[in-house]
Parts: sequence; C-alpha cells; structure tokens
Amino acid sequence: MKLYPQELEQLIEFFKKLPGIGEKSAERMALSVLELDEDYLQISASNLIEAKKRLHPCCICGNLTNQEVCDICANENRDHSLICVIEDYKSVFAFEKAGNYRGVYHVLNGLISPIDDVGIEDINLSSLIKRVESLENPELILALKSSIEGETTILYIKKAFEKKNVKISRLSYGLPMGAEIEYLDMATLFKALEDRKIISE
Repeated sequence: MKLYPQELEQLIEFFKKLPGIGEKSAERMALSVLELDEDYLQISASNLIEAKKRLHPCCICGNLTNQEVCDICANENRDHSLICVIEDYKSVFAFEKAGNYRGVYHVLNGLISPIDDVGIEDINLSSLIKRVESLENPELILALKSSIEGETTILYIKKAFEKKNVKISRLSYGLPMGAEIEYLDMATLFKALEDRKIISE
C-alpha cells in the first residue's frame, strides 16, 4: 500500500531534488504547497518557468544574468583587471553581499576532478585564459574551496599563467577545510579576501 497519493509523491520527489532538502523537509514543503491559493501557485509556476528560460551565463564572466553581459561586467566603475575566480555563480552573490570587493568575477562552473571525469575542457577555463591575455597587469584572486578538486584547479591555473605577467593570489588559509564560499559569513569572507596570499612567483 502506498503511503502517499501519486500526486503528493511527485511533489515530494520534486522538493527532494533541491539542495539540502531531505525526505521530511520535502514532505512538509509539499503539504504546505497544497494549502496555498491556486492563483498564487499559477503565478509562482510561471515565475519558475520564466526564470529558467531567461536566466543564462554572462558571455564574459559566466555569472547568472538575464542580459548578454551581466551588470557587474558592464559596470565601468569596477576594476576589470582584478578578477575573482570562483566555482559557481552562487559565490558571486556571497561576495557582493560582503560589499568590499570592487573587481569583477570569472565563474568556472565546476572544478577539475579526475575521479568524477571532470577535466580542464569541462569547466570555464579557456575563456579565463583568453580574457586575462587581453588585460594589462591583471590579478587573479582564486576563491575556490579547500578541497582536492579546488587545489587541483588552483595548481592548473597557476601553471597556465606561470610564464605570463599575471599576479595570482588566493583567499587566506583561515577558511574551514572544504568550506563552500556561498555559506561563509560576511566577516569571514571579508577577512579572507582582505588577507589574500600571493601565490604567483
């Protein structure tokens, strides 16, 4: 005998696909949705579909945007020679909330992970190299998590620019091992950026 009607089961399975949502949370969310007004649900469903259709990576940095170029890349008041290299666009939101960074970003959309069959060609690295080559006295801030994948990616980026005039730094080592940038509190992120360490020679 099934515990849930099929429609409720499908709702629960939908919510379980979201990060950090387990069986019990998904069940609570599904039951809560059933109590919402139908008009509100229609609007919400339309918003979800519209967001999925209209949001895409910025053609320069890979950040999430509804335009060809995101607002950060289009902002002439930011330092375009200072590029913060991050794993995904969620980290952009974390840095922007901290409010102390005036450079731009480059979203890799992943990290090198041979064990997961993710190589150099599978992430947004080639466009970073081309982007940096067009700049004068650039600095890369590598804001990647302290993990095997993060360290592997950092080593590759350092090697890719070792014979070029590129200053490379990384967030200070006070970050917890394996910490996701997007979940750090603002004070920790501010300090890690302020105390970044130069790793290029």
